[in-house]
Amino acid sequence: MTRDTVSLSGMACHRSCRKGRTGCPMHRGFIKGALLGAGLLGASCAVVAPRPRSYERERIWAYLRRFRYAHRGLHDPSLGIPENSIPAFERAAGLGFGSELDVHLTSDRRLVVVHDSDLARLTGEQAIVEELSLPELAQLRLGGTGERIPLFSEVLGVYGRQGMKIPLIVEVKTRDDNHAQLAAAVMEELDRHALIFCMESFDPRVVQWLRLNRGDVFRGQLAQNFLLAGDGTGRGPLADCAATLLAANVFTRPDFVAYRWSDRLMPPAMLSTRVMGAAYAGWTLHSPAELLACERRGGIGIFEGFVPDPQSSAYAND
Repeated sequence: MTRDTVSLSGMACHRSCRKGRTGCPMHRGFIKGALLGAGLLGASCAVVAPRPRSYERERIWAYLRRFRYAHRGLHDPSLGIPENSIPAFERAAGLGFGSELDVHLTSDRRLVVVHDSDLARLTGEQAIVEELSLPELAQLRLGGTGERIPLFSEVLGVYGRQGMKIPLIVEVKTRDDNHAQLAAAVMEELDRHALIFCMESFDPRVVQWLRLNRGDVFRGQLAQNFLLAGDGTGRGPLADCAATLLAANVFTRPDFVAYRWSDRLMPPAMLSTRVMGAAYAGWTLHSPAELLACERRGGIGIFEGFVPDPQSSAYAND
């Protein structure tokens, strides 16, 4: 094709468009592409959309944002204070920090606070929390210290006796298909205490259970880039992809998204929080600069490895 042919072809296209004709292949393709892109964006927004905001939801979030949250309590191995231990929570509460904590269900249906189902890292024992009874767990010690794995009720008691209304972020840690039983037990225990809290889980079945059974609870979906090697859900590549994309939000409609801080620029995280208005919780923040950056984008920060001021910058600026 010669240059003149291209020029004449472009001129013909331009003239037909000026006359209002719709048969131009180039412009027809452009319109189709634009419509497809808009449709995909709209569908993505619909999938990751949170629960609609309300005055009550906004009020709860504003209060949660006043605080900073110690990851698994304010633990410090150099001080002999292991993660998710009573001393870690007493230290956090005593300084005015909220805490993020992890709850499991034992074989005899008791709620305990510990991060891993597999206890090898924390206790040196090859055992699974959900396969042990509470008396069996009570024989184990955390991180070579004299501290044992605490009951959920004991941790709630630490925050209940502080006098101040310091909030907690309660992560529900499921195993196999115990999500409904665990979520119900956690709520039953929380109902016994006059505490301020929100709940979150990597397992969208927990978030869905809260939506169906406890709509009054401020609920969150935990997520990260599960497609990275070594960070999978353990349920296969399709589940990894769905979890990374926050695909379950279409059913669960969380109030907030707790997306890993290092993955915060992932499109699902940006779309759900920046476009669709979900509240944001950042984890785990390892420096004052990261904590401040998280708060400046409107999020609540879950920190570890340093001791900041307990009041968030958001509260200081109110």
